[in-house]
Amino acid sequence: MRKQYVLIGLMALIVQFAQAQFTLDGEFRPRTEYRNGFGSIIPEAAEPGFGISTRIRLNAGYQVDAYKFYVSFQDVLVWGENRQILPYDQNNSFAVFEAWAELNLGKGWSTKLGRQVLSYDDQRILGGLDWAQQGRNHDAGLIRYKKDKFALDVALAFNQDYSNPTGFISAGNVYNTSGFFSYKTMQMAHLSQSWENFSGSLLLMNNGFQNDAAGLNDVANLQTIGTHLKYKNGAFGVAANIYLQTGEAIYGTSYKDVSASLLGLDLTFKTSDKVTLGAGLEIISGNDETDPTKTGAFFPLYGTNHKFNGFMDYFYVGNHANSIGLFDVHASANFKLNATSSLMVKALNFSGEQDLPSGEKSLGTEVDIVYKKAFKGYALVVGYSHLFPSDGMYELKGVAESAAADSQNWAWAMLVIKPKFLNNNK
Repeated sequence: MRKQYVLIGLMALIVQFAQAQFTLDGEFRPRTEYRNGFGSIIPEAAEPGFGISTRIRLNAGYQVDAYKFYVSFQDVLVWGENRQILPYDQNNSFAVFEAWAELNLGKGWSTKLGRQVLSYDDQRILGGLDWAQQGRNHDAGLIRYKKDKFALDVALAFNQDYSNPTGFISAGNVYNTSGFFSYKTMQMAHLSQSWENFSGSLLLMNNGFQNDAAGLNDVANLQTIGTHLKYKNGAFGVAANIYLQTGEAIYGTSYKDVSASLLGLDLTFKTSDKVTLGAGLEIISGNDETDPTKTGAFFPLYGTNHKFNGFMDYFYVGNHANSIGLFDVHASANFKLNATSSLMVKALNFSGEQDLPSGEKSLGTEVDIVYKKAFKGYALVVGYSHLFPSDGMYELKGVAESAAADSQNWAWAMLVIKPKFLNNNK
């Protein structure tokens, strides 16, 4: 009798899958890194860092006419972090990276609820941060409308930690996290429209920050407003970012009134089927306020910051907040070597948007090189970056030039395998 029940259940599943779209895929991404100045100037007395980490993901998607469902499980494994025969995972890195359902409301409307990636435009303000092994996600509700080439997304989020014993009590309704720029509340609207050669978007976002550890039980609200514009005609392309920040932000144990800006411009020109040249600049305002209750420093918040201002992450990747800002001028060349491989070379020159206390402004030059090779079923990506610091960089990072290592560089190699276990698309 039990076998009959199992058979009936399997038949029901087969019928259900036949009427739906079901996908099951994964990712295996080990990366090895040699760090000899990544993120900050390494002193001569310090040993270079070397390590290997692996990101694994298992993703399942299910879709019918009425809704979509998606879940992504993830673990980040650092080789050797667990001692032999350890009965538990020492770093607790296993997590649900995404878990959401999107309901079809009809006539172009839908709503997406749960843990999800919010990624828009060139990912300058909101991005998935896929370079980081852990990635970036948000717990939010999303209302969406799409018609032809127009799209509107409205996101709402309210964060809470139920491990706080007073989490359900209004007097103790506190969200206290150690994560940089983790928000208590978020309201976001993103509007986009595209035409034949031009596209534009408008971002309106408010983030409420709370830090009970500083005795600040109320919420500081920071507004980010801006646009991303993109034009392409034949071999020529141009993209621009214009963003403003206002409101309040928490730095340490105090609030600061914010008045800040970001301006970016990038040009590309495809000289042939195999060569694309690029050039651009980005100006990010820094703090030149003498009033301790104010700041002019812009922070890119939840973007894929590793994509910008050099791959060695000297700026805005967990550092450089409320600092002297940044003036980044860069040029690049992308070479398609053959059908399965490519090479990217990029040079960036950095200066402070304001002077350092010594009067220095120049921070240095970085060169990034990335090689990609696709094989049958997997890909290999290799990179090398070298920083040529100026006097200002030593001052900014608090390392004397005489005490710094002769070379500041970083090298890495990454294998990417994305198996497709099941794909029952109609």
